[in-house]
Amino acid sequence: MARHKPSTWPEMAPKPPEICALCSREVPALTEHHLVPRSQGRRRGMKVAELPTVMLCPPCHKYVHTTFSNHELEGDYSSLDALREHEGVRKFVAWVRKQPATKGVKVR
Repeated sequence: MARHKPSTWPEMAPKPPEICALCSREVPALTEHHLVPRSQGRRRGMKVAELPTVMLCPPCHKYVHTTFSNHELEGDYSSLDALREHEGVRKFVAWVRKQPATKGVKVR
């Protein structure tokens, strides 16, 4: 059996953990959340690339969009601090922090 020569490629640096901006958990992947929804930003004449965003884990991102309408997100919850102050979000974050990052979390 032929042996392969050792690779001469440099070792890849380990990928730093990704941390959700809302629940602060280290998770395998994050999704981009537009603090001002794209549809609302375009109505204001803003370019989508210029809208403020944060990186959220999929459960937090899903929770935000199932809890708030785009109109509410644009008006009352267009910042991370405003989202964190909402009682429902606080309760969800307290619960989701106890869940393993690899567990599939269902959000209603």
